[in-house]
Amino acid sequence: MVSAKDQLTGQAVAVKKIMKPFSTPVLSKRTYRELKLLKHLKHENVRSLLLRREGDTANYRTGHQPERHLHISTGGYVRRYFVTELLGTDLHRLLTSRPLEKQFIQYFLYQILRGLKYVHSAGVVHRDLKPSNILVNENCDLKICDFGLARIQDPQMTGYVSTRYYRAPEIMLTWQKYDVEVDIWSAGCIFAEMLEGKPLFPGKDHVNQFSIITELLGTPPDDVISTICSENTLRFVQSLPKRERQPLKNKFKNADPQGEHEEEAGEVRKLTIAAIELLERMLVFDPRKRVKAGEALADPYLSPYHDPTDEPEAEEKFDWSFNDADLPVDTWKIMMYSEILDYHNVDSAANQGEVTENGAA
Repeated sequence: MVSAKDQLTGQAVAVKKIMKPFSTPVLSKRTYRELKLLKHLKHENVRSLLLRREGDTANYRTGHQPERHLHISTGGYVRRYFVTELLGTDLHRLLTSRPLEKQFIQYFLYQILRGLKYVHSAGVVHRDLKPSNILVNENCDLKICDFGLARIQDPQMTGYVSTRYYRAPEIMLTWQKYDVEVDIWSAGCIFAEMLEGKPLFPGKDHVNQFSIITELLGTPPDDVISTICSENTLRFVQSLPKRERQPLKNKFKNADPQGEHEEEAGEVRKLTIAAIELLERMLVFDPRKRVKAGEALADPYLSPYHDPTDEPEAEEKFDWSFNDADLPVDTWKIMMYSEILDYHNVDSAANQGEVTENGAA
């Protein structure tokens, strides 16, 4: 991913080169899925795709070298780029550079949850939410990005996803039974990191990760343990010492204001208490009892920003019908080409013969 400038419009953009998108059927499907998601998800807090009409000359200058954007010629795909909005930084860089002020934490969390409400309503689970996948511009506008691991909203899914620090316990425990709630857990971990200035659960491996979680949140309840499918995982959980859930307010003592003006400190303290109460609703072992994105938006902590009339859901569900297809690379190429033409409102039928004839290589 590099920053660039559109030489025709002057707009600053981000250019992502897709490396070897058609080298295998698996990578072909992944590239196709990411393009379809970028096309479908249109929300202020989700990074969007920028494309011109087919046939436009689109040059992007990165340093001294202009590059051509998704240029399709009679020879097929010459280069493969996704061109998206450019934002100045990401939340990971902000968190490692300075402590965040309380009002910024509040506003950032609101935007994360607002974006998740929309994404989840489209039937999509991000699955890899982390600070580096949350982009921020100079106006503190925030956008969720990198849907490369996103999957259908379905309780039966593959297990080993999500960066470890932000991985929901049900991914580690049940492996194939989880849903949109995993994103809420990840958002809660990010929220805690904004409050504390460091990761909440910095596990060295997945075993240590789960152990650290239980030190704070206690032993999983029996109805959660009963969902564990793997005998090895069940034995591991049962081998851990019984632990009680610790009040999160004890964990976030550093977030309590010290040495400030008494009246101002009182207001900040109220805000901190409200933040911890919301965090308690997000970091719950049982995903069925974890707060939903829409419910979290209505929490008192986010009341300065909450507006039910301006927190839209997707107009339609994302079409996942392709996801279980086992297709050859050439078919994925044709489908990819068709998606691009569709985005440009070009009749794909008129071009289908050209794509096949030239191999879309």
